[in-house]
Amino acid sequence: MMIGSIVSITPYADIITFVVGLPTVLATYYQAFKTRQEARRERDGMLHSQDCLEFVSLNGDCINLVPLETLHSLPKAGDVILLPGDGVREGTLYLPGAYLVDSVEHYYTRVDKKGCRPQEARLTKAVAKVTSLNPVMALA
Repeated sequence: MMIGSIVSITPYADIITFVVGLPTVLATYYQAFKTRQEARRERDGMLHSQDCLEFVSLNGDCINLVPLETLHSLPKAGDVILLPGDGVREGTLYLPGAYLVDSVEHYYTRVDKKGCRPQEARLTKAVAKVTSLNPVMALA
């Protein structure tokens, strides 16, 4: 009697297992694939500010990003630069104006591609810490 009920349930159990199991396996594979891609991008320095000069305020906020390929030289500590900031609309945190470069940090990554030189590295990112030279404007 018990064996008869198990035999009658078996086809339905196979279908339910397939319907639930297949999407689970596909979703797991997709998540693993995305995680591997993200880890590779992180190793290659390809996230948010890849190949950019990042201007950062002393409290750590990003003021502007500039692609490295558009620069003919990097700023040095002590340089005065003009940045567009957030623009001139209401509620902006960083207004356009002059900024003093306090320090510049360079980040390099190894190049592990076919045909590269031994111990080759490339500039992946530069971070310039800046102080605003703009006067503080009080709203009336």
